Amino acid sequence: MSARADGAHAGALQLILASASPRRLDLLRQIGVVPGHVLPADIDETPQPREMPRAHAMRLARAKALAVAARMPAAAVLAADTVVGCGRRILPKAEDETTAAACLALLSGRRHRVFGGICLVLPGRAPILRLSTTVVHVKRLTAEERADYLASDEWRGKAGGYAIQGRAAAFVPCISGSYANVVGLDLHVVAQLLRGAGLTA
Repeated sequence: MSARADGAHAGALQLILASASPRRLDLLRQIGVVPGHVLPADIDETPQPREMPRAHAMRLARAKALAVAARMPAAAVLAADTVVGCGRRILPKAEDETTAAACLALLSGRRHRVFGGICLVLPGRAPILRLSTTVVHVKRLTAEERADYLASDEWRGKAGGYAIQGRAAAFVPCISGSYANVVGLDLHVVAQLLRGAGLTA
């Protein structure tokens, strides 16, 4: 099912995915949703002073959606942001090995939360916001496991310095909540949003 006019009436709203993440596009395709366009939002993702992980995810999802909606006012715009939170702390996207190593050290042997902010903007309507929260348990990692994972380079660009859909799956004995949320997009929440907006059957 396409999230445009496929299987629906002609003239249905076109869906724009406001994300640069190939993982989110793949996740949408998994449930048969094919955006008409993918237009990444160019916004500042720096956390605000004393901003909590949950609020950060919601704020960025909304900001991304509104930024793209301003460019495509006649379309439906879907945006999301994934934030790894350890207590009150927002873990960064790991762009270098030092950051990735620090994230792994912090997460080792602990539970943390992955917050997925989701925002849908429809023409002439207020943004619709949803939040998905998944609790992830990480085993206590040995020095060798950390070194091997860092050497894989799989952590690069990943929030919290790991990708649960890759080698890091071996580090996670259990989760509570949506697995897809940890990958990048809670598909159950998104499917409900799109159906409620009449964008899918």
